[in-house]
Amino acid sequence: MILELNLQFFAEDGPGGEKTEEATPKKLQDARKEGQVARSVELVNGLSLLAAFLCLKVFGGFVGRGFVESFDVFLKKIPELTRQEFNIATTLGVFLEAVLLTAKCVLPVVAACMVIGFLGNALQFSWQVTGKPLMPKFNKLNPISGFKKMFSADKIFELVKSVLKIGMIMIVVFNAMKDKWPYLLNLYDISFNTALTGLYNEVLNLAIELSAMFLIIGIADFIYQKMKFAKEMRMTKQEIKDEFKQSEGDPQIKGQIRQKMREASRRRMMQELPTADVVITNPTHFAVAVRYDRERDEAPVIVAKGADYVARTIKEKAAEYDIVIVENKPLARMLYFNVEIGDQIPPELYQMVADVLVYVYRVKNKTLEAS
Repeated sequence: MILELNLQFFAEDGPGGEKTEEATPKKLQDARKEGQVARSVELVNGLSLLAAFLCLKVFGGFVGRGFVESFDVFLKKIPELTRQEFNIATTLGVFLEAVLLTAKCVLPVVAACMVIGFLGNALQFSWQVTGKPLMPKFNKLNPISGFKKMFSADKIFELVKSVLKIGMIMIVVFNAMKDKWPYLLNLYDISFNTALTGLYNEVLNLAIELSAMFLIIGIADFIYQKMKFAKEMRMTKQEIKDEFKQSEGDPQIKGQIRQKMREASRRRMMQELPTADVVITNPTHFAVAVRYDRERDEAPVIVAKGADYVARTIKEKAAEYDIVIVENKPLARMLYFNVEIGDQIPPELYQMVADVLVYVYRVKNKTLEAS
């Protein structure tokens, strides 16, 4: 019997094409809010272990003396405790005293582990409080997804990492202990305090070497997690387009809004057109309507302008309002491209516009005299 295997069962790409594009800043920000970051637990564990054992190396005497003093305190209290009535209050008092003495002894080590653990996470990703990773996700209960993850690259990497850690631990322990066997075998021949101190130093040095090894593995794991996270965050071209539409707005809708704004601006422009004194044309491509009212304007003002269809409409309306139309190609182009509607003309164009206005006033005077 031949079994057919559908490879699409293991496919991870969603609809919309292959995820080949780098994640956008918005997607990375949304993922950060969801608690999805490139994070290596191995790196934090390695840093914390190394910090703890280095603190024991530095503060080992303080911690040891603290425990010895604690035992001494309790041993001296045994006769007193035996004479007291054994009840909850007595037991609670002894327990709290033991906790305080123990906390005082291990406080430097615990504080160092907490600080280093926090910094280890802070160095990997920016600090942001979110409760979304704690929310239950029922899609994780999907047996098909779980079966697919059993054969994923992550599981293979974790397996290789575990085998590598076991192998490196064996190598480090063997190299550290191969020259120490004669010393360990002679512990029975030396005093208890000397043997305990020597054994403590040997074990602590071995722990520091193992912690350094875990830190190296953590750095490699962090690099892998960064690459894996970047790959998971990749997007299809369609996803980028959809995100752009959501964040910037649909281009079609934005185009319609711009069209409406242009139409409203054109209506306002046509309403101001009757106040113009002259329309300067290209003659076919551009038309610029200029007004100069000595009582309200310090300099000639552009009340309307347009190209092609709009220019033709301006000229038609100018004919209806008996506004003089003057053909001046250079001036029409300079006014169209350099002066906005409602603005005064720049000083460098005063003379050219003044010549046109003089001509317009002459035409109007002749028309009035003829009528």
